[in-house]
Amino acid sequence: MGSGPQLTIGAVVPETGRLARLGDPMSFVLGALAPRLPPVRDGDRRYGVRVAIRDSRSEPSRARQAVRELVEVERASVIITMAGTQVLPVVAETCEILRVPCVSTTFPWQAYLHTRAVDAVHRFRWTYHFAWGLDDIANVFADMWERLGGRQTVGCLWNDDLQGRLLRRHFAPVAIGRGHTLVDPGGYREPATDLCGQLDHLHRHGADIVTSAATAADLALYYRQATQTGPRPRLITCSRWLTYPHAGTAHDAGPDLAEARVATLVYWTPRHPHRSSLDDVTAADLAASYQRATGRPWLQPLGLAHALVEVAHHALTSAADPAEPSAVAEAIGRTRLATIAGLLDWTSGPTPNIALLPLIGGQWISTRKGHELAVVTNTAAPDIPIAADLTPAHP
Repeated sequence: MGSGPQLTIGAVVPETGRLARLGDPMSFVLGALAPRLPPVRDGDRRYGVRVAIRDSRSEPSRARQAVRELVEVERASVIITMAGTQVLPVVAETCEILRVPCVSTTFPWQAYLHTRAVDAVHRFRWTYHFAWGLDDIANVFADMWERLGGRQTVGCLWNDDLQGRLLRRHFAPVAIGRGHTLVDPGGYREPATDLCGQLDHLHRHGADIVTSAATAADLALYYRQATQTGPRPRLITCSRWLTYPHAGTAHDAGPDLAEARVATLVYWTPRHPHRSSLDDVTAADLAASYQRATGRPWLQPLGLAHALVEVAHHALTSAADPAEPSAVAEAIGRTRLATIAGLLDWTSGPTPNIALLPLIGGQWISTRKGHELAVVTNTAAPDIPIAADLTPAHP
């Protein structure tokens, strides 16, 4: 980069541990973009831009230390991160305490606020997030249920932890408001060992569609037990399936889910008509380069990881003083930027510090190459073409 003044984008990445798979796209994006980030000009001054990375190890305590190292050792001007309902809030809170700007993504904004113990009107000084809401998930899932014919009776396979509580608070009212009947047998403990009680409850109440936020292993257990005892659900909608390729997840969880045709959320695909604000790379280009470099299928977080870098660089470029953290934070707060993940607008979010991403619906379908995530509903983003009809797993 040379010997001139530099600005640092710090990244907290789960390179190891249980979230490492989600860290892969971010590591790839950082490796690809870091050598060619444009310099930032402030009047007559020209700053090089570098990237510094710390591994969160998928653990909150290590994530907290990672932020401190990025701030105190690397002198990060802004920090970016994604992944982990326990890890991400710790990164954001540590940035707030240390007074360094932070941009994060990948889980619903209501969870982002709840895990930080604030309400929807709270305004953070230093930390910003972009994602979708649990209400958006409910609308996407309801769109898919309705493709099977009008109002439905839907069983809720939700855990007894924070995730289940938030779904009951923010997801359920939206789904009920659209005329659907939700059958909730009560939360189960993760990891699940037996879901026969939930199965029996759903069967007795006539729920032949199931909605969930289960892990792949717990969802596989549910489907295996449903197959053994009957009846199998006509459709499963599951929000945790939005991240990982179906083939890999199904393999990890056993063969049970391969035939289930799980429907899920879609926030980014190679078919999204968006380009990078940094180098004009398209969504299709980004997915293809990831697949060439890694030999693995593209992941939805790939687009969000790229957008994190775009927002961080844009904030440095547009700040009144890129070397002053408060100016960079203020720049994020007024950002309205077209990224490879779509338009991110912090000036019109549902609450301060939040920018929304639209969600659409997808379903895993069998192909000659394995499994593919096909867009089946596009209400919130009609510019994304529908690729297939929603098909129930069982009549």
